[in-house]
Amino acid sequence: MDFKEKAKELVSQMTVAEAISQLSYDAPAIERLNIPAYNYWNEGLHGTARTGTATVFPQAIGLAAMFDEEGLEKIADVIATETRAKYNEAKKHGDRGIYKGITLWSPNINLFRDQRWGRGQETYGEDPYLTSRLGVAFINGLQGKGKYLKTAGCAKHYAVHSGPESLRHSFDAKAGAKDMEETYLPAFKAAVTEAKVESVMGAYNRTNGEPCCASKELLQKKLRKEWNFDGHVVSDFCALIDIHENHKVTANAVETATLALKNGCNLNAGFTYPALYQAYAEGRVSEEDIRDAAVRVFTTRMRLGMFSDDCEYDKLGQTDVDTKESRQLSYEASCRAAVLLKNDGLLPLDKTKIKTVGVIGPTASSIEVLNGNYCGTASKYVNNLDGIREAAGEDIRVLYSEGCHLFRDAVQPLAKPDDRISEALAVAEHSDVVILCLGLDATIEGEQGDTGNAFAAGDKETLYLPQSQLRLFEALKGLNKPTVLVLNTGSAMDVSKLEGSCGAILQCWYSGECGGLALGDILFGKASPGGKLPVTFSYEGTLPDFTDYSMKGRTYRYDKHEALYPFGYGLSYGCTEMVSFTADHDAAVVGIKNTGSSDTEEVVQIYISNRAGEKTAEAEKEGYADVFDKDDQPQYSLCAFKRVKIKAGETLTLTLPLSKSAFETVLEDGRRVVLKGGYTLYAGSQQPDKRSEALTGKKCLVSEVVL
Repeated sequence: MDFKEKAKELVSQMTVAEAISQLSYDAPAIERLNIPAYNYWNEGLHGTARTGTATVFPQAIGLAAMFDEEGLEKIADVIATETRAKYNEAKKHGDRGIYKGITLWSPNINLFRDQRWGRGQETYGEDPYLTSRLGVAFINGLQGKGKYLKTAGCAKHYAVHSGPESLRHSFDAKAGAKDMEETYLPAFKAAVTEAKVESVMGAYNRTNGEPCCASKELLQKKLRKEWNFDGHVVSDFCALIDIHENHKVTANAVETATLALKNGCNLNAGFTYPALYQAYAEGRVSEEDIRDAAVRVFTTRMRLGMFSDDCEYDKLGQTDVDTKESRQLSYEASCRAAVLLKNDGLLPLDKTKIKTVGVIGPTASSIEVLNGNYCGTASKYVNNLDGIREAAGEDIRVLYSEGCHLFRDAVQPLAKPDDRISEALAVAEHSDVVILCLGLDATIEGEQGDTGNAFAAGDKETLYLPQSQLRLFEALKGLNKPTVLVLNTGSAMDVSKLEGSCGAILQCWYSGECGGLALGDILFGKASPGGKLPVTFSYEGTLPDFTDYSMKGRTYRYDKHEALYPFGYGLSYGCTEMVSFTADHDAAVVGIKNTGSSDTEEVVQIYISNRAGEKTAEAEKEGYADVFDKDDQPQYSLCAFKRVKIKAGETLTLTLPLSKSAFETVLEDGRRVVLKGGYTLYAGSQQPDKRSEALTGKKCLVSEVVL
């Protein structure tokens, strides 16, 4: 008997009332059927979250910066192991509460469409291909390859969800068919059709008029019929309440529960589905509707081995959590996620020429910038200051000043504004080099209401750093000290006003439990920064209106403005060169050489431009002959990437498969077509834009493919 049949058999023994009770996230026990209570809500975005000690990896946007499918799958496997282990231990002690389950509401595969979005830190960036590949890898790691699911992954938030946070409970995200197919849906399709993700979470907002958690278009047409999704759909927490209270699509909870259940929302995270008792009594929903939903959620529990005695993961326990190996993996991820944005030769620091290092800034001693949001609790954190001290060693004096508050005018409540700047100046004056630690944390950017955000319900008001930090920078700038700017943020910042006064800039994201250790090793050359930007760093004032969900003018694919730091960009201490490149419709073959004197890692990136279609008779007949006369086509798109290790002096030849979709053009009506004509493909360690060329001194190699 397969898992679904087992679920059907069990659900068939329930009364209708019992079946309804199982459609809420905190499902009660049904003792007569030996069904224990189960809470579906658990989080695993970058480590097992909110349930005590666990390995804390860099935030998701940092993991994306690794551009490494295999590495991300290993991290997700560790998250699954620790989640299973904690579940097993909690269960032994009768604890079946929230955050103790093995259904993880991760990953967040929404597109980081606008750099002001506070929850962008939870995503894999702005590119649908990168997000698709990393989403599939993460889900594969969470769910495993065994007879049973190790944990159940959840693709969220479906769909077209990326702020503003302050409007999410009433907002209608309007997106055309082209943008839906080309940008907003590919990652979800890949999660369902390739990774076989076990659950999908609906978003708070409406999409094109329909509430996402009760959308016939999204849940029935796309998810079930087109993509053949076989798992369960869960609402975002209390999102069903929004349908009648904020979206005003229904009049009350009974109508909402009816609409959501009938359109395919199987599990309610929140408190609306108790209204199904009344909906059933009034004949609004049928017994079949209720049992079908119950079968879906119990199929997930069967796939997880909850009602079996041969699950291979039942032996995992406390000693499998927070291991030496998982901590090492987190450290390596912190190194590989760090993006070197600028280096005029200051890095790595030469210990023989430095006696005193000044560490200044509000993020230097912060634990919050290691955590980000949706995090666990590490048994040991190494913040930036401690990591620098450890890497500097006994012979280098490390001086420290907080410099300023993260965003308030003063550190001490009764003090005058800028009460730490004089101390910061004194530290800098007595230092040979300054490590200036600036940035944000989850008290500024994040989810609405999640941490009592200081501004804009978790979104950023601007791309600039807070004024308190900018005043600190201006005060220090006049000293002309060699300065390394270390940024801990979950998003892109406009640091154009700071760039000229810094010898080096490191983007470290929310860097994980070993973030400071990795930073210290990078600064002093024991490790090399290995990340590439998964999101464009734009200039303030160049973004479209936040509420405009058209992709025109957004992301590297459609924005005509020059970027401060482009998507795909990142420097390294190593030296590599692309030495050969050929491509056809199936694959790209790239030769890469390490021209430096030390082993290194590089991210090979392949981009495609298909703006050269021919106006054939077929194109005229099908109505897309003028597609390239329009201003809504991608300038080029990432279509393959591979992170590789390469020894000094070594040349590698890589074959990167290209999918059929790489050569497809999405029309205004959402159709995908392969146009006849020439396609230009680019191979490099960055995208083929002029700004990347100027920053790196490298040009991409080019290959032409004709279809």
